Amino acid sequence: MSTTPDRDGDLNTHTLPVKRIAYMAVFIALSAVGAMVKIPSPVGTIGLDSAPGYFCGLAFGYMEGVCVIFMGHLITAGVMGFPMGIPLHLFIALQLAVWVTAFAWVTRRFGSIPGAVIAILLNGVVSAFTMVLVGGMGAVLGTMPFLIAGSLVNVAIAVISHRVVHAGKLV
Repeated sequence: MSTTPDRDGDLNTHTLPVKRIAYMAVFIALSAVGAMVKIPSPVGTIGLDSAPGYFCGLAFGYMEGVCVIFMGHLITAGVMGFPMGIPLHLFIALQLAVWVTAFAWVTRRFGSIPGAVIAILLNGVVSAFTMVLVGGMGAVLGTMPFLIAGSLVNVAIAVISHRVVHAGKLV
């Protein structure tokens, strides 16, 4: 099978499974690098680990995005020692998997601006309510601005990178 761009100009998702896994491995590694770049917050696990997952959701398809963003969050949380416990971080990683799916779907149908707004609202606002389990509404309100900022940066990096790569016919 070929790796020629499909009608949207992105990499054909029907490539050999080994290639798809290799692409995901590279982007998971980029997530690990992004995990080292922290956005200061009360939680400590907000970083640039999601941008590669959002990018993969756009460039390769939601399944690749789901795998990359899920592993990216677990790497970020692992670097910090899973400060909220492994079960809660698994739940957050599952949330991110849903968010990247929604982001890719909305972006493909309505454009990158509505997709970015949805991703930022889901990850910044809706995900903040996960903190109610840790510290009540105070934790939600205290974490929300940092999650919104982190989501904004991650989604902006993904959208801009995808536009650059797509315009240059690199993927």
